[in-house]
Amino acid sequence: MNDSQTLASLKPGTRGVVTEIRIPVEQRARLLEMGLLVGTIIELVRFAPMGDPVEIRVRGYNLSLRKHEAELVMVRQS
Repeated sequence: MNDSQTLASLKPGTRGVVTEIRIPVEQRARLLEMGLLVGTIIELVRFAPMGDPVEIRVRGYNLSLRKHEAELVMVRQS
């Protein structure tokens, strides 16, 4: 059973574990350098007023991702 969903589909305040990163390899390095790896616990903090960007908490700090990036990060709610 695959209970993963996109990071962008979480509600603010929801926590999850990254299960897959579908961002192309050449664009993925930036996220990996910031600590967004498979197995990392994240929390969706909020969406900007127009829905983009998405703010998440990862490894003790807040990180903003474009909505199209957040739609390519798969998480399992925890």
